[in-house]
Amino acid sequence: MADDDSDQDGAGGTGRGAAAPRHSRRLSDKILIAFHHACDQGDYEVAEQLLRILEMMLTRRPVSPDTNRRRNMESLVAAHERLWHLRHPDTASG
Repeated sequence: MADDDSDQDGAGGTGRGAAAPRHSRRLSDKILIAFHHACDQGDYEVAEQLLRILEMMLTRRPVSPDTNRRRNMESLVAAHERLWHLRHPDTASG
């Protein structure tokens, strides 16, 4: 059927315990996407809070020692830089 329906809240409960996960992205990826969406909308307070949550998730303890940790941290740093430049547009050209 349609795989695009995976954005539902899961209230039906039909996929719980299924062999293949319905959601292909990790929670940290979804939070990063929400951060960029908040930046695009100009809601910097929400963007900052999402960034704090993402930082907490990435620094509390590694779930599994994988090669994605460096990429995750690089994404976190890039997100902090984006928010800083959005909040300080007058220094972006200097």
